[in-house]
Amino acid sequence: MTNPSHFGYFEDFVQGMKFAHARGSTITDIEGQYLTKLVMNTADSHWNEARMANTPFQKRIVFGFITASVVIGLATQDTSAQAIREIGLDKIRFSHPVFQGDTLYAFTEVSKTESAVGERAGIVTFKHIGLNQEDTVVFEGERKVLIRMRAAT
Repeated sequence: MTNPSHFGYFEDFVQGMKFAHARGSTITDIEGQYLTKLVMNTADSHWNEARMANTPFQKRIVFGFITASVVIGLATQDTSAQAIREIGLDKIRFSHPVFQGDTLYAFTEVSKTESAVGERAGIVTFKHIGLNQEDTVVFEGERKVLIRMRAAT
C-alpha cells in the first residue's frame, strides 16, 4: 500500500480484508466550532461550554458528522485512490462522545465487493470504525464506493 497509484483498484479489495490506517487526527476547536457553525448546527452541546459544564459530559461535545468526516477522511488514503464516485453512507452509529483534544484513528473492513459497470469498475462496501486515543469506539459506518478496475486503466 505504499504507492497509491498501484493500489486501491477494485481487485485489491477482498471481502473480509481488514486494515488500520496510518494516521490519527486530533480534533481541535477549529473542527469543534468553525465547522459546526458553518453547517448551522446550533445545539448548545457543541457551542456552549458554560451550559455543558452542568451536564454529565462537563464540556462541549464534537458534532457527530465532524467525527464521521474525520474517520472517513483518515480512511480515504487507502480506500479511495482509484475511486470514481461515492455511492452511499449507511448504518452510521456514534457510540461514544468525542471532545475537543481527542485523537481519532480509523480502521476498515471490506464487507462486500460486487461487479458494477462491466469490466471497468466495481462497488466496494467498506465498514469504517473510528476509535479515540483510549481505544474506545466512537464511530461506525458503512460506505459504498464505485472503484476503477485495473482493466480500465
